[in-house]
Amino acid sequence: MKMKKLISMVIAFTLTATSLIGCGSSGGDSKAQGGADSSGKTTLKMAVWDKDKTAYLQPAIDAYKSKDPNVEIELVDISSAEYQDKLSVMLSGGSDDIDLITVKDTPGYSSMVNKKQLEPLDSYISKDEVKLDSYSGTAEQLKVEDKLYALPFRSDFWVLYYNKDLFDKAGIAYPTNDITWTQYEELAKKIASGEGTNRVYGTHDHTWRSTVQLPAVLDGKNTIIQKDYSFLKPFYEMALRMQNDKVMMDYASLKTGSIHYSGVFENNQTAMLPMGTWFMGQLMADKAKGTTNVNWGIVKYPHADSVKPGTTIGTITSLAINSKSSKKDAAWNFLKFFTGEEGAATIAKTGTLPAIKSGDVINTITSQKGFPTDESSKKALETEKTYLEMPVNAKSAAIEVILNEEHDLIMTGSTSVDDGLKELSKRVSEELEK
Repeated sequence: MKMKKLISMVIAFTLTATSLIGCGSSGGDSKAQGGADSSGKTTLKMAVWDKDKTAYLQPAIDAYKSKDPNVEIELVDISSAEYQDKLSVMLSGGSDDIDLITVKDTPGYSSMVNKKQLEPLDSYISKDEVKLDSYSGTAEQLKVEDKLYALPFRSDFWVLYYNKDLFDKAGIAYPTNDITWTQYEELAKKIASGEGTNRVYGTHDHTWRSTVQLPAVLDGKNTIIQKDYSFLKPFYEMALRMQNDKVMMDYASLKTGSIHYSGVFENNQTAMLPMGTWFMGQLMADKAKGTTNVNWGIVKYPHADSVKPGTTIGTITSLAINSKSSKKDAAWNFLKFFTGEEGAATIAKTGTLPAIKSGDVINTITSQKGFPTDESSKKALETEKTYLEMPVNAKSAAIEVILNEEHDLIMTGSTSVDDGLKELSKRVSEELEK
């Protein structure tokens, strides 16, 4: 009896140990296969900014979940102004709390690549035969030493938004698709009216340095990374002129009040707004919800006299995988969908321009309920040439900090335009020579 009891105990111990080993093995396989929990569900955490102002996020997530209901996408929302700083802190400890990273801009992308925080995607791309030519050259612009660490899902460019009702009320003709910067300033001065809280501004510059700096690179003679920034002077002088004449809101007040451009435009406080095509989706969504009654249209971005209409500045918004994520396979499956043709079709339905563009995609956007019905607005989406806001460069993150700091000093009147641009040239030159 004792021997039988002993054998039974050994068998029970062996089965328990085997079961434990099996569980451990299953957990490891689970991670390799995508990180599913005991219920078969996989939760992926995705870093985004201003999710409530981003019309395409939830529709794209819902479209993916209809294909794979065992995946949950949890959005980690960070404010736009603090996005890269907070994301850097979250990733610096090597944590796998974030699986998918929305890449906001080139400096942030370059910084995360340099810190090895992004997973190289080349093996995934090769295995699943992803066609990079579908992105019309934007994917190649993200290569670092011939490796891709993200794929684009949005490829936006700047246009000029305008408020039709404010122009109609003032009896002034709408801006055209061939508006120059000189005409733009004249039009802004002409339509500005009223006092105090009833003031209608002619135009609105958001606090980003890009609103002032980027128009200066449209002639193709300069880039935003170089050693001499004197070419920015005419555009800083124009911005300060309009600010001093109350043609547009005061930069310092916008900064201290954390005032978002969407509120200014949607509350009918400004007649014009230079901004990216990403704002179209929010406008259509907010009008559908009844949170704004703004009657809007768009035309091509203003241009210098020597530059062809339709020449503009473009941005690439992409999606990457945290190199420390334990759910890389599952993250890739979502990334592939989100940045692919199905994701593009879903994104386009919210009025946002996806990275994969086609005639069907443009028609999808312009036929959306809420998109302006006039031909001028539709023509505004036809571009002549697009320059990147910031080229991929190992020093771009450091240079971005310098550009922002000097922009802030000039726009607040803490330094003169000439002195600010001299200091900007000096600091960037030193950074490039390191």
